[in-house]
Amino acid sequence: MHATEILMDEHRVIERVLASLELAARRLESGPPPGAEFFLRAAEFNAGFADGCHHRKEEGVLFPAMEAAGVPRAGGPIGVMLAEHEEGRRITRAMRAAAERMGAGDAGARAEVRRHALDYVGLRRQHILKEDTVLFPMAGRVIQAVGQGEVAEAFERIEREETGQGVHERFLGLAVALEDEVRG
Repeated sequence: MHATEILMDEHRVIERVLASLELAARRLESGPPPGAEFFLRAAEFNAGFADGCHHRKEEGVLFPAMEAAGVPRAGGPIGVMLAEHEEGRRITRAMRAAAERMGAGDAGARAEVRRHALDYVGLRRQHILKEDTVLFPMAGRVIQAVGQGEVAEAFERIEREETGQGVHERFLGLAVALEDEVRG
């Protein structure tokens, strides 16, 4: 399996959580709203899986391999992706903080949670589209077949050594739980 296929498979999991997060955020305005805990767990998924597992592979392995193959960081798609990763982290922190206030009874925090959740969903959907249709095909062209295998092996090493045994599976379970809760 090519390295970018691994990342695209992870995108499909992230998209499932985005759909759940969007539905939950919209229910804050109308419909039976989820509690603050839903948004705290979604923030945990965003930080732990989307950022901790997925972005770690991109930033630590794929992007450096693309740079080594001649794709510039500054002024190119890698720089854009890195800036969007940072923006996603910022929005996730803001959503978590607002959800904590919402859980503590701050009535005004509910609108903030909704706004941050929808901002995150919009950012990530556009980000995934750019990676799937522009960045990953570019990586497939510039990273030679041998390099693709090395990148995929480095992804496996990140799963084993950096994120820890069973972490990936725990976040896949969290994605299912979030889906079940919001659609329940």
